[in-house]
Amino acid sequence: MTDQILSFDEFDDLHAPERQQESEFQAIVSRRSFLKGTSALGLTAFVAAAGLPSKKAMAKTVSGLSFQPVAANSTDDITVPPGFTSQVVVRWGDPLVSGIAEFDHATRGSAATQLLSWGDNNDGMDMFVVDDGRTVLVCNHEYTNIGVTFGNNPEGKPVSDDDVNKGKAAHGLAVVELIERNGQWETVKDSPYNRRITPDSEFDVVGPARGSDLIKTAADPEGVKILGTFNNCGNGSTPWGTYLACEENFNSYFRSSEGEAFQQTAELKRYGVAPKGKERGYNWAQTDERFDVSKHPNEPNRHGWVVEVDPTGRRMPKKLTALGRFKHENAEVTIAKDGRAVVYSGDDERGEFLYKFVSVNRYVPGGDNWNLLDEGELFVAKFDETGRGEWVSLNGAGMSADETMVFARIAASKVGATSMDRPEWVAAHPKKAEAYVALTNNSRRGTEGQAVNAANPREKNVYGHILRWIPEGGDHAATTFKWDFYVMAGNPTIHSDVYAGSSNITPDNMFNSPDGIKFDSEGNLWIQTDGNYSNAKDFVGMGNNQMLLGDTETGEIHRFMVGPNECEITGLTWSPDKRTMFVGIQHPGEKKNSHWPDGGNLTPRSAVVAVRRTDGGLIG
Repeated sequence: MTDQILSFDEFDDLHAPERQQESEFQAIVSRRSFLKGTSALGLTAFVAAAGLPSKKAMAKTVSGLSFQPVAANSTDDITVPPGFTSQVVVRWGDPLVSGIAEFDHATRGSAATQLLSWGDNNDGMDMFVVDDGRTVLVCNHEYTNIGVTFGNNPEGKPVSDDDVNKGKAAHGLAVVELIERNGQWETVKDSPYNRRITPDSEFDVVGPARGSDLIKTAADPEGVKILGTFNNCGNGSTPWGTYLACEENFNSYFRSSEGEAFQQTAELKRYGVAPKGKERGYNWAQTDERFDVSKHPNEPNRHGWVVEVDPTGRRMPKKLTALGRFKHENAEVTIAKDGRAVVYSGDDERGEFLYKFVSVNRYVPGGDNWNLLDEGELFVAKFDETGRGEWVSLNGAGMSADETMVFARIAASKVGATSMDRPEWVAAHPKKAEAYVALTNNSRRGTEGQAVNAANPREKNVYGHILRWIPEGGDHAATTFKWDFYVMAGNPTIHSDVYAGSSNITPDNMFNSPDGIKFDSEGNLWIQTDGNYSNAKDFVGMGNNQMLLGDTETGEIHRFMVGPNECEITGLTWSPDKRTMFVGIQHPGEKKNSHWPDGGNLTPRSAVVAVRRTDGGLIG
């Protein structure tokens, strides 16, 4: 019998990070905010959703892209509208160089093969045109499904050192050149750009934490070089052509050789590191001692950052400590009116916060902006019940500069940030100054010190919602903003209250747990889900996880894609000519009920798919 493998959410559920509880006064204010918000912000429109007529007509976007919305389903395949096709481009275990064996379904690879192959559970990604016009895809590999990666082992988990190192090598990033031939996309094996960036790769440290005593270790006594990036979830790209990868559930990889006798510090508790000395089951400390917090107590502080990568590989990647340390979901970059870079990022934990970084220096079009994100100010969001909000500087937390960044969560609590329902991806509109955040769900809202508030108004929010804000004066560097809701997900077929969803949710487009959100160049908002795919009880009629297209002018939302069984849809980018959309399919068959994409009785494999219009038209 194998040990139960917990998901990251389940791991954190059992070992919830230590949180500051709200006072009785704060809870009363939160309840009042909720009651006022239901009127002031239009939440009474929830109940109207159940009575809306079905919308089965062709969906038409602001850019003129039209398609027949697809129905929810539980088919173990990719579903796209008529007039569109999908093609698997690259899958977990596909070699990036010659001389490496193709993926072996019997062994599921080795540490040596995985190190030079496409990683597991691809997530955020972006496309770059480099040098003489070559097309390079950079992609995160968030984690491995232990039961799938090691499903060939009798134990169903990593046992040998090679097992451990194989799982480790499946994490990080992959860089691969792509080429289109006869309407099909393929990897360019042996391209000089192809490489893996792994938990053992070297990173420079820039920003306030460089040289800090909080990140120094025996291997890095100066605190200037960090080995590794892992659990990279969402991403970002910069106007100067670099890639941002975001370290999310880094806490789940550390354990203590002291076992249950290990005593967490208050900081380790807040970040969920080594509860009772335990980790999630990867066993990295078996082959790499730095993942034993009893022996290397500062090692967790070296992870949980945004990292910046040069797609060409000419510069050493770096950890951007000025953007703060927490469970970064993605990093959305936009440019303020005065030319400063602004980076939005959510902390994907129940009850955590939404952040904004503003650079000190200004973006120079066509110039060398490699150091632009090294220095700046970090803010956290406060939402009030009137539909207004402010960005509060973490400089007011009364902590040293390095301590503020290393323990950004604690600093944000000190300055009074608003507790949010798991802030996932942030997306900034490309044509006007407004931004959106996916608040995926929060089963603990209304309990454990997480009272409802105007921006997170539903107790036990199992469906999630998307909130938007407009910065004062149309300037993303402004410290005040107006906010409202774009959508409250829900199920109008079984609910007639706030859990039915907002008025733009119907039986034909309902979904749960919005996660990845991204605008295309024309201002269409693409929504990707990572939610409950049971198709039962509260989620009946929703089927597998999906991708939808939202019109932020009209509020209309239409389902564009449905993924295979037990997958998450995550990661989105486009070819340079905007005629191909690349979409990530993560963890199909995480509960052993999928064989996508290879079929038969073969191992399920995460993959990137290319979606095109059959008429060759634009798709974003």
